[in-house]
Amino acid sequence: MPAKGVSRVGGLGTAAVLVTAAATAAVLTSCGTSTSSAPGRVQLPPLHADFDYQIGGAYPPPAGVRIVSRDRTASPAPGLYNICYVNAFQAQPDERASWPADLLLRDAHGKVVVDEDWGEALLDIGTAAKRERVAARVDRWIDDCAAKGFDAIEPDNYDSYTRSQHLLTANDATAFITLLSRHAHARQLAIAQKNTVELAGLRKQTGLDFAVAEECAEYDECGEYATAFDDRVIVIEYSDSGLRKARSGFAGRLSIVRRDLDVSTPGSAGYVRKVR
Repeated sequence: MPAKGVSRVGGLGTAAVLVTAAATAAVLTSCGTSTSSAPGRVQLPPLHADFDYQIGGAYPPPAGVRIVSRDRTASPAPGLYNICYVNAFQAQPDERASWPADLLLRDAHGKVVVDEDWGEALLDIGTAAKRERVAARVDRWIDDCAAKGFDAIEPDNYDSYTRSQHLLTANDATAFITLLSRHAHARQLAIAQKNTVELAGLRKQTGLDFAVAEECAEYDECGEYATAFDDRVIVIEYSDSGLRKARSGFAGRLSIVRRDLDVSTPGSAGYVRKVR
């Protein structure tokens, strides 16, 4: 997810690379499936291309931008490589009531487990049956992204198991993201790993195609993502020092942008976007 305090709203790239998603199919048989469709061909984002992070609100991309990420409620930017942001592992506050009560993670006392930074209830992906049910809803959002013309999805909060009071595990998270990968590929969408560097080494097992990494320079993690994803990494830093550090180590290799903490739109008092 964006750094603490970030607001969230809740075309095909000519240089994108065509790859097959068929290699993920064998892995999925042990995890269950969310769709019966065969995997298709997906486009990967172009390497170290200019990027803009617009999950706080869509606006005309600055000159030179080739990749943009927008919330699933927005439309893609014409002529660019478009990534569709989906909050896949947690329920945003305005959507919490629409989730079945038993799909909200609960502690031993029956209290819903909440990501306190965001006020978001964690979704219960602790069993295969519940993963299938949660995935069925997220899959509809993925379908909407595909219908709008997005090229990829960015499922957020892969790392929510680390905030689950030990009720969920990394295995639960990887099993769930694998379901989403299969469905995205069936809809000819690439799928990003969002943050969660500790699971980057499992990207082939889970079917993830590229990474979206927030503050990886700030926390000395960019190299691990670059190795795991063959430099197909989008980096968002939220400070000038983080931008300098990212560029000093990975300029010319990764897609790097500096945004403001609110990921705001131009004209807002706090709007910041820098690539140098």
